[in-house]
Amino acid sequence: MEGVLYGGLPREAAKELRLQPQGSEEAKAFVSAFLRRSMPKKKDDAIQDVLMRKAVVLEHHCRRRKKPKRRKTKTFTAKQRRELRLFEIEPEQQRYELFLPLHELWKQYIRDLCYGLKPDAQPQMVQSKLLKADLHGAIVTVTKSKCPSYVGITGIILQEFKHVFKIITEDNKLKVIPKINNVFSLETDGFISYIYGSKFQLRASERSAKKFKLKGTIDL
Repeated sequence: MEGVLYGGLPREAAKELRLQPQGSEEAKAFVSAFLRRSMPKKKDDAIQDVLMRKAVVLEHHCRRRKKPKRRKTKTFTAKQRRELRLFEIEPEQQRYELFLPLHELWKQYIRDLCYGLKPDAQPQMVQSKLLKADLHGAIVTVTKSKCPSYVGITGIILQEFKHVFKIITEDNKLKVIPKINNVFSLETDGFISYIYGSKFQLRASERSAKKFKLKGTIDL
């Protein structure tokens, strides 16, 4: 067995492979070094024992790749957003007529969402869709409020936050209306829905996963 392992290559094979012929001692040293690298967990005696067998199974150790750490995306804090005035609407842009196209887009969006808003549509279905819909561009009216000065205010919703609506009225005034203690009405193609602000204190992005009770409440 050792003669086969450490024997030199035939001259024709060595010439074809362009290898320099080595002596048996050099070949033995090469095989021993190669096996030590290939089987680092085995001792020399175990490697010699393996050589006496008909087959040698070499170990393969693949290096574990380190998973790259995910970089957290940096976002602005609430304080930074206030300082940068990201949500403020410039006075020259506070004009009702500028947002009428937004309202028309919103109406088309609601029609598509409610399968066309046909006359035979179920009011409960329309109500459930509106409760989870994006209200930016909708025209709302404050119908009930614990603060009488809010009652009757009508305008297009420009911004919705967790606790307030920002709406622009027909006389180009930007109003900030709290949701709590207010009831809002919303009319779309003859369907009138009511939003109880005290039960609606969620961000627009959170409402899509919220389960609302379709039965109204008299609480403000």
